[in-house]
Amino acid sequence: MHRLLTGLLTLIAGVVSLAGAALADAGFDRFIAAQWPAAQAMGISRAAFERETRGLAPDYSLPDLAIPGKPRKPDGQAEFVQTPAAYLSDKAIANYAARGRALARQYAPQLKAIERQFGVPGPILLAIWARETSYGGAKLNHDALRVLATQAYVGRRKDEFRAEFLAALKILDEGHVTRAQMKSSWAGAMGLTQFLPTGYLAYGVDLDGDGTANIWTDVPEALAATASLLKEKGWQPGRRWAYEVALPSGFDCTRAEPEATATIGDWLRRGVKIIDGRSVPAAAMKDQASLIMPAGPFGPVFMTPANYFVLKAYNFADLYVLYVGHLADRIETDRPFVTPWSDIALVKTRDLEFMQKVLTREGYYADKIDGKAGMKTRAALGAYQKANGLALDCWPDAQVLDHMKRGG
Repeated sequence: MHRLLTGLLTLIAGVVSLAGAALADAGFDRFIAAQWPAAQAMGISRAAFERETRGLAPDYSLPDLAIPGKPRKPDGQAEFVQTPAAYLSDKAIANYAARGRALARQYAPQLKAIERQFGVPGPILLAIWARETSYGGAKLNHDALRVLATQAYVGRRKDEFRAEFLAALKILDEGHVTRAQMKSSWAGAMGLTQFLPTGYLAYGVDLDGDGTANIWTDVPEALAATASLLKEKGWQPGRRWAYEVALPSGFDCTRAEPEATATIGDWLRRGVKIIDGRSVPAAAMKDQASLIMPAGPFGPVFMTPANYFVLKAYNFADLYVLYVGHLADRIETDRPFVTPWSDIALVKTRDLEFMQKVLTREGYYADKIDGKAGMKTRAALGAYQKANGLALDCWPDAQVLDHMKRGG
């Protein structure tokens, strides 16, 4: 009897689950159908809309969805969850640099032409390609249209992904790629250098005149699209992305944040020393720059002019920019960082969120609560340390956390 009752309950639960899924998918179907007026306004044909959305189903296994009753699935992006020492592994970067040098020779004429047109040097483009898809070796197994439709329906940034979904339909309607070829990451980014559909439409470059900017299988056109984006975001030709530096004794780490700017010449006059062997062109001495300490006192320090922040337009994470910039340098000269990265322990995300809330409440921090130790968070921690007589290192460690939990 007990076994029979258990079986009936299991069957009922399955029926209820299927009914819920059916209702959810019916809602999805209505959502997709409701996108037709916007698609039509973009010039997408009815035939393409019907063809590409017929049988389209949501993928509820994706990260970053807002499904009622389900906990958020973490995205696990390495630049947000790894220590600098792990993310900037010298062994991995050395391997990518060796491959990058070979590719720089293979595509030398195309890279020179791209730099002439957009002002972005080849090693930067190759480094982005390496970081985004491992020089095309990463497997992109997601149906891009399905990903974008799902994120537009139940994602945490619905409006953004609705625009991407419509842009993907436009790409398919115009015949730039087939649906089978339009594979993406879980976040909907496509091609060798990972463009969302709106980015593709804005920055795609047709180098060979065939009417299509092929970011999926054509290496020069994928790299040209990346160069096109960086140029539009303000890339300064002939300028570096960063310099590794040593700080003068007694430097206040709360000054190591993006809004604390000075000219490169002024930083040097204040005792900041470039230690990576690179010289600053005379014309660049008046360029504005910031100082950053990605690992606080446990790793290298960098002076970051405008091109550093242009790279953040590609991926906002500082570790991503450091990876790309350093890999580009290694492709050119194969010199490691002068100062090593210490293998440090990170506080838990929930603890860092708590610290950010305390910093916000006490007036030291006015940015988002995200559990990530970005430059503004670290500067705010330094201000808290100074105000409370703690050792000043602008780093989220157990001592600061304990002080905050005890209420100061």
